[in-house]
Amino acid sequence: MSATLPIVLSVTSGKGGVGKTNVSINLALCLSKLGRRCVILDADLGLANVDVMLGLTPERNLFHVFHEGVSLGDILYPTPYGFSILPASSGVSEMLSLSTGQKLELLEAVDVLEDNIDFLIVDTGAGINDNVLYFNLAAQERVVVITPEPTSLTDAYALIKVLKLRHGVDKFHIVVNMAKNEKSAKDIFAKLYNACDHFLTGVSLDLVGSIPLDPAVRQAVIQQQPFCSLTPDAEASRAVHGIARNLAQWKPQAHLDGNIKFFWKKLLFAE
Repeated sequence: MSATLPIVLSVTSGKGGVGKTNVSINLALCLSKLGRRCVILDADLGLANVDVMLGLTPERNLFHVFHEGVSLGDILYPTPYGFSILPASSGVSEMLSLSTGQKLELLEAVDVLEDNIDFLIVDTGAGINDNVLYFNLAAQERVVVITPEPTSLTDAYALIKVLKLRHGVDKFHIVVNMAKNEKSAKDIFAKLYNACDHFLTGVSLDLVGSIPLDPAVRQAVIQQQPFCSLTPDAEASRAVHGIARNLAQWKPQAHLDGNIKFFWKKLLFAE
């Protein structure tokens, strides 16, 4: 297999407000500290906020790729934290649902990154709309962020159910965010695991880690910085570093499951 084949993972959720974008940003920072070249694709296309959470103001974003013909390289925006972002637009209704042509255009455009990155982190929107499903299908791996809230579990199950029954996706990684403690996180994961085991045949769930409820996280959001940078010794920061070390051991999966993928050409010809 080519050593340059990037790992593409979606960070996704069935429900908004679970800290998905914060997880994406801090994972990218921690992976970068481990020597991995990371890019975040802000795939919450109509309500994008990766740049806002980082206190950055890129002049161009994915809207300009689709509507003004600029290249993906033109919008690739380096951050002070060791990773780059591909920003999207906020409050632009034209971006809320991509056409089939635009989806294929984006997949083609991302190919220019393939030799220069190790991880493409796709920060999806929340829910089960067309864009969310598309980006989850185009990723190699899916990281579902849940919290102790019952609605978070219900909506995460709904997302997993749709991806499994309609599209044949059967492997998911779970991050429990805002957990009271490690035991609580394992109990929350167990509830989701048991629901999937009971109602969905053949679904594999893997708990890759949990992030405790930590006041440092809110403070970092207010200051528009990753909490792993602002307070590297905070409990939440140490937890994300642990998850990043886990992810850094992953190997690219050279298989196509019938859903078109990012870097599909390289996947198709991977040895």
